[in-house]
Amino acid sequence: MTYETTSGTILTWAEEDRPREKLMLKGKAALSEAELIAILINSGTVDLTAVDVAKIILKSVGNNLNELARLSVKDLSKFRGIGEARAIAIVAALELGRRRKEQDRPQRARITCSRDAYNEMIPHLMDKPHEEFWVLLLNRANEVMRPVQISAGGVSGTVADTRIIFKQAIEHLASAIILCHNHPSGNLTPSQADKDLTRKLKDAGRLLDIPVLDHLIFTDKAYLSFADEGIL
Repeated sequence: MTYETTSGTILTWAEEDRPREKLMLKGKAALSEAELIAILINSGTVDLTAVDVAKIILKSVGNNLNELARLSVKDLSKFRGIGEARAIAIVAALELGRRRKEQDRPQRARITCSRDAYNEMIPHLMDKPHEEFWVLLLNRANEVMRPVQISAGGVSGTVADTRIIFKQAIEHLASAIILCHNHPSGNLTPSQADKDLTRKLKDAGRLLDIPVLDHLIFTDKAYLSFADEGIL
């Protein structure tokens, strides 16, 4: 079955303009984001090609792939021509891209500044539509032993249990920790609750000889460091 658009059916396009054929002839770098997504979608609707559908989806997120990665299967399924199977294919492809970035990162990264800690958390907190609280466990050389997710919550908050945080640190013999939680809203201003929690955890770390070196508020585009701001 072929599908009509204002540009005609996709099969009437020149071979080098069809996404699959274009990829084979010119390589993956020659395809636009819409064409790559169209390959995942596979086919369009009665009056839209797969490329048309992909362009509509991209336009809805401002042609921003990071914003696209935030969409759930349910969100994507709301678009005409996108059923559950196609939505799952898009979500899976974007997740593979995120995991590739994570695997490309060097093992045992050494934290020398707040930017290092932020970069370490990008694979774990990028594109999250809800708040999550994580801890970076560090050895004596300030190398990352492992990042640990403590909790996941709603759009405006999550729970960080002091006992769980330091249980993880003790079990993995961490010498220091860095706290990190994201603000999906993009707001970098720490709340009073953020400040109170940081103070509480810093005091607990001092008693256990596992210092809290920093607390980052993470957004997809920037971060705030409690240590850099002098509020740790």
